[in-house]
Amino acid sequence: MTELRTLKVALLGCGNVGAQVARILLDDAEMLASRAGARLELAGIAVRNLEAPRDVELPRGLFTTDAETLVKDADLVIELMGGIEPARTLILTAMRNGACVVTGNKALVAKDGPTLHEEADKAGVQLSYEAAVAGAIPILRPIRDSLSGDRITRVLGIVNGTTNFILDQMDSTGAQFADALAEAQRLGYAEADPTADVEGHDAASKAAILASLSFHTRFSLDDVYCEGISSVTSADIAAAKDAGFVIKLLAIAEKLAAEGTETGTKTGKKTGTETGADGNSGVSVRVHPTLLPREHPLAAVRGAFNAVFIEAENAGELMFYGQGAGGKPTASAVMGDLISAARSIVLGGPGRAETTTGQVSALPITAAVTSYYIGLDVADQPGVLAKIARLFAEHGVSIEIMRQTIHRDADSNIQSAELRIVTHRASEAALAATVEAVKGLDVINSVTSVLRVEGV
Repeated sequence: MTELRTLKVALLGCGNVGAQVARILLDDAEMLASRAGARLELAGIAVRNLEAPRDVELPRGLFTTDAETLVKDADLVIELMGGIEPARTLILTAMRNGACVVTGNKALVAKDGPTLHEEADKAGVQLSYEAAVAGAIPILRPIRDSLSGDRITRVLGIVNGTTNFILDQMDSTGAQFADALAEAQRLGYAEADPTADVEGHDAASKAAILASLSFHTRFSLDDVYCEGISSVTSADIAAAKDAGFVIKLLAIAEKLAAEGTETGTKTGKKTGTETGADGNSGVSVRVHPTLLPREHPLAAVRGAFNAVFIEAENAGELMFYGQGAGGKPTASAVMGDLISAARSIVLGGPGRAETTTGQVSALPITAAVTSYYIGLDVADQPGVLAKIARLFAEHGVSIEIMRQTIHRDADSNIQSAELRIVTHRASEAALAATVEAVKGLDVINSVTSVLRVEGV
């Protein structure tokens, strides 16, 4: 039997995920060797604080604070520190010294992915980051490899477990946002400072990564339109439920073709790619609270789970579902990348490259094509519906659903009406202009909610 070579593995960071990765490397060494074609030796674990408590008991001799020396001597580097620096510098140092890199650092990949890929290409090493999006769910490899012979037209993802848990609690129990957030923090789903999650920044980083792989163009975090869920109220949730919808924070990346192009819809024939607003062609990448019909597959994703829904020209509709966070699930994704990188070293070929064969534009939110759910508090008097319908028509926006509920104030005996409108798909610019115009009508008391709709 041929003696297997040994590859040195440097681990940067030993939090929840890093500790589980170290455990797997030590406990499952023989299994990993048989699958990688080489022995994977955990050469060291770089941490900031040697005395910090760990979730897993690990040999003390593995720990070091000298991350730079550790990566220079490694064949494979796993970066799980998070943040931009020193993670970025350490990854670049590792690749320039010939090491393949596995990272779960979504913020870094979204912000500076092009630089990292360029350095990996120069060094002929592999850069992998399956763990950066949707935890244990294998989604990046299927997009990059399994669907490489197809054309993806749209990706819809629930990629942040914290926000999904909060919105699910509000939907299923009627909880207020603050109470649902407190419960998420109590259960460990949300950080003490939940800003990155509830304001959509975490999901936006993942949206940039998904868009880059799906459309073979490097998109950065700056290309992503982002809204969080902190403004979603229990009234919004209740109104959505009454209309047959559920609210989810979605990461969306979709191809929009210019009017008249071969993937457009000028002839009226339905294709996988929407016609962009104002003749624009490119990719819309956005994160925002979204209404989904309750029969849509993503509407059934509960708790802190994640799911990614893909539409492709030939494969049709695909959905990937699973645990989007946690030490063990995310460690599983890290190890999959590590085995792949180790195999590339054993076989002696170049690292698996990113396929940036296209250069499509990132479109502003105004070019997106979507539907709106609009809640209005209006005066209960003749002609109100006609005024509103006329204004929508003037802006080229078609109403699909309109529901009216009458309210009477017992003290003042004044009646008002609540209107709930769902539009047909139109440009974001036209929809936003319509809402602004509606606010100016003398029969409008207030616009109670404006949310985007998908899946109708």
